Amino acid sequence: MRIVAMTNDLMDRSRLTTALGDVEFTGDPSACTGAAVVVIDLARNAAAVAPVRAAAPDARIVAFGPHVDTEVLEQATRDGADAVLPRSRFFQDPAAAVRT
Repeated sequence: MRIVAMTNDLMDRSRLTTALGDVEFTGDPSACTGAAVVVIDLARNAAAVAPVRAAAPDARIVAFGPHVDTEVLEQATRDGADAVLPRSRFFQDPAAAVRT
């Protein structure tokens, strides 16, 4: 299963690799084409959800962001994310968020 993540945070990258195994990291929505799952850090890539959905229409898009930024979380849902979680909840179990 090809997993692509859009985050620049080195700690997040490490945590994702530990939880999910082989993860590709990108800042370009078009690089998500063909991915089964795309994880998007909304704090740094909030505008990427719609372009990722266009580039990877069949992918499961899992987005996470600050719980206090409700507008960004709601916009991610409107833009086509399949799951939108507060950052703290996402990182409790990233593998579960990707699966369900």
